[in-house]
Amino acid sequence: MAETLPLTAMRVGCVVTVSRSPSSSQTPRPLPKGPWSGSGVLLTLDPGIILCHGIIFSPFILDSEYPDGSQQKVLLAESFSSDIRIQVLAPSQGKNQTPSRTWLSGDQGDSFPVLRFNPLSNHQQEVPSGTKQWEAELVLMAPCLPFQEAFSKVFTASDQWYFGDSEVGQEPSSFAEDLRFLHWFALLRLVDCDFHGADSWVRCVPAKWLKKGDPVFACGSPFGSFCPDIFMNTLSKGIVSNMAGEGNALILTDARCLPGTEGGGVFATLGADLHLIGIIVAPLCWKSNEWVGLTLVCAINHILAGIGSILSESPCLLKTGLHSMELVMEPRGALVGRDGMTQQMLAAVVLVECGPTWGSGVMVNSRLVLTCRHVVNGASSVCVRFQPSPDKMSVAKGNVIFATKDSSPFDIALVELEESLSAFQEPVLASQFNTGEDVSIVGFGVFGQACGPSVTSGILSAVITVEDKPVMLQATCAVHGGSSGGALFATQSGKLLGIVASNTRDNSLGVTYPHLNFSIPVTVLQPAILEYIQHRSLSGFQALNWVGDKIQVVWRLQREPEEIPRSKL
Repeated sequence: MAETLPLTAMRVGCVVTVSRSPSSSQTPRPLPKGPWSGSGVLLTLDPGIILCHGIIFSPFILDSEYPDGSQQKVLLAESFSSDIRIQVLAPSQGKNQTPSRTWLSGDQGDSFPVLRFNPLSNHQQEVPSGTKQWEAELVLMAPCLPFQEAFSKVFTASDQWYFGDSEVGQEPSSFAEDLRFLHWFALLRLVDCDFHGADSWVRCVPAKWLKKGDPVFACGSPFGSFCPDIFMNTLSKGIVSNMAGEGNALILTDARCLPGTEGGGVFATLGADLHLIGIIVAPLCWKSNEWVGLTLVCAINHILAGIGSILSESPCLLKTGLHSMELVMEPRGALVGRDGMTQQMLAAVVLVECGPTWGSGVMVNSRLVLTCRHVVNGASSVCVRFQPSPDKMSVAKGNVIFATKDSSPFDIALVELEESLSAFQEPVLASQFNTGEDVSIVGFGVFGQACGPSVTSGILSAVITVEDKPVMLQATCAVHGGSSGGALFATQSGKLLGIVASNTRDNSLGVTYPHLNFSIPVTVLQPAILEYIQHRSLSGFQALNWVGDKIQVVWRLQREPEEIPRSKL
């Protein structure tokens, strides 16, 4: 099953290219050089119906029809340049056709396009083997209002969010411009489709059934129409990191996607099949100039519900043959990968607020919270918010009873709640670490309390030891500002491996790397935790202020100075 499931996603993925004649007398928005392209999903073979992101159509909207930011419901074909040309490249749909890639030979000369955040290609290549190209017509372009509402609550302009759609080095577009078409989707119909009689529909699952930590596949074509031989329908695997809005209209996944995958599908496993759960909206996003490392997705059932409403009100559009709600099914059984372990991890992680700043913390028993020194920032008391269940957030007051000195390499603090939490399940503390094992990081990350803690997946990439004792853990999970003090868990066992201390930043370049991060091993902290619980003594924590130079060197990311050889003279 592991081998065949991803092929389902690859068979329904496609590349959508939009262009117009340069001799047109109409005046759409200013156009870039070359056509615009992105990814799409073939919803049904007969008739051939494609769903893709609307951003690639935005330059072709007539000035008189350009959305003004109001609650506009739909743009029809007449709202766009009359000579707009839409081409769809999709895998051949033979019964036993397996998607394959064959490099097209030939001198490309100087016609390679520059890779952009919204990639453009003016190089006309022959159709790759195993694929077919169709002309298509635009049925409509419509917004997903539940997604827009959720987005506006989670992503605020004050947080300096940026969903890059311009070339590197250009001034970033305004937050309002990013938002204008982020929630718009286009419905296309293939012209002269030869799939007649084919009984193949993409099955979809409502996002309300998703839970954080569910495994997902993302399928899109990086860089759009550029080199489809290489990039078309590339797969990425991750998990549901967070969700927001009515019925989880907005989904965040740590499946890594690239520019050009906008409009591609995100799939979850149900039974023996993959089911479409969402459409990629933004593969790259930044907060305060830091790459977040999460992909923004819109729930497919909300998109189809909006389109279905438009179709039902416009009989002339029903000629498309698409009755959108037929695609959405209620799942019979649980999504694959759900074992309850993720919920236990989420319940152990809290939000620690200290004045205007905040970070994450980990409950090690019903009253004690481990967090980072820089999160409490010298305060004597903090506000602790915890989420015992997905739909409930509670608040407690905590006193900072210990924080390491600034000179200590271990950035750790201990908070004691004024009242014990009821019905709290203590995490099991790990006693050993296995490089390469699957791990999860849980923290409140970039969104604070807006939509609860986020979870990201990866592996334990390195265990750094000093004198055969672990002193630092490295993981590949995406970690963002606000995740400090969060938890590093072993995914399979749910054991607490460490406390997240930081990700990596290159100050010379001003670049943050969310997928390279460092945690304090729980084995460093466990003796101090037990001593305080049993004897109310902080001596074990105080010892963290007086660690050896070798540990200092590790956490400063420095090499240990080599001993200078003595002169024999």
